[in-house]
Amino acid sequence: MKFILSAILIIFLLFLQVFVDAASSFGTVPTDSLTNVEEGEVIVDSHHHHHKKSHHPKIHPKINCKAACARRCSKSSRKKVCTRACGTCCARCHCVPPGTYGNKNACPCYAKLTTHGHRPKCP
Repeated sequence: MKFILSAILIIFLLFLQVFVDAASSFGTVPTDSLTNVEEGEVIVDSHHHHHKKSHHPKIHPKINCKAACARRCSKSSRKKVCTRACGTCCARCHCVPPGTYGNKNACPCYAKLTTHGHRPKCP
C-alpha cells in the first residue's frame, strides 16, 4: 500500500513539474518578424537567449544609425573609418551620443565598447 501511494505521489509531482514548466513558457512569444515600424516606435530585440534568469526581450527605441553616424562623424578627418565604427556601435547599442565628439555619458553601452586592444571602439 505504501508503495502505491509513493508511486502516485511521484507521478503527481512529475505532472505538476511539467504543468509549471509549460505555464511559465506560455507567455513568451517569438518576435522574429517586425513589420511597419515607424520612426519613434519601440522595437523588440529578436535575439532571445534561453537563460533561466529572464525570458523578457530587450526593448530599444528605433534609431536611424546611418543618419546619426553621419552627424557624429561630420567633423572627423577620417569619415569612412569613423562612420564604419559608429555604425557597428549603433547597431549593437541602438544609440549614438549627441554632437560630433564626447557626450558618451548619454549612451553608456556606446562608451563601454572596446577594440581587441582595449581601446575605445566607438567615435
